[in-house]
Amino acid sequence: MKLATLRTANGGTTAALATSDGSYLALPAADVGALLARPDWRSIVQETGVQETGVQETAAQDARPVTLIAEAEADYAPLLPRAGKVICCGLNYGDHIQEMGRELPEFPTLFAKYADTLLGANDAIEVRGSVRVDWEAELAVVVGSELFHADEDQARAGIAGYTVANDVSMRDWQNRTLQWFQGKAWDRTTPVGPVMVTADDGGNSFDVRGYVNGELVQQGNTSTLVFGPARLLSYISQFTVLRPGDLVLTGTPGGVGMGMTPPRFLNDGDVLATEIDGIGRLENRVRIHSTVTANA
Repeated sequence: MKLATLRTANGGTTAALATSDGSYLALPAADVGALLARPDWRSIVQETGVQETGVQETAAQDARPVTLIAEAEADYAPLLPRAGKVICCGLNYGDHIQEMGRELPEFPTLFAKYADTLLGANDAIEVRGSVRVDWEAELAVVVGSELFHADEDQARAGIAGYTVANDVSMRDWQNRTLQWFQGKAWDRTTPVGPVMVTADDGGNSFDVRGYVNGELVQQGNTSTLVFGPARLLSYISQFTVLRPGDLVLTGTPGGVGMGMTPPRFLNDGDVLATEIDGIGRLENRVRIHSTVTANA
């Protein structure tokens, strides 16, 4: 099944279940993360689907009214707007590692973002203070149960689902120091969505693609990850607890702008698209403003 976080007419948000005809059913939670925090989230989703199909004999007699949202009217909010932890893995595809001039790592290279960095599947990416804005199409993993000191089997069982992300990076800031954080954690620059596909429907590998103004610039398959989703979650859980609604970005394939000769970066007005077969597509217009801080 596919779950989304949609903006509503009253200015709020709601978690929603995608139906087979492309519409959405509103769920009793403010967003997908809040839904996953409920131990009975699967039964809530299933009951809502039963109500819509009219199979009332298995639904509760006092079932709440179902709100149907047409796909054309769906306004995608950040999938996990209140994610407690957003942890990213860099240099995780062999081809990307090579284009960056590095050797295959023994351990994953990790960095963190905040929930403030996330935005919706079709929201504009607004950048102020950077002129070397790069793209990084990625598969992201949504945590579905608490994980601490988990082995790979436990981590795999703790995956709620998968979604699409783009780790938009400000290379001029990232390259100021050996630490990447300041080039990666810019507010409202990391699109995520449009939906989360639950792990039982997600498959074992995904084709990840990135486009700039319709031109294919990145393509890779997650089967070539050095550290796959379960291994990543297990490793991270050795030093910090992962909870339902946390988000882990798994890294980007080759084709980033910084790795090109000469390097290429996004311009004001460019359209950045990110897609993964079986999950969906992000399409975000980039707005680069000339404002630069005094110390930049």
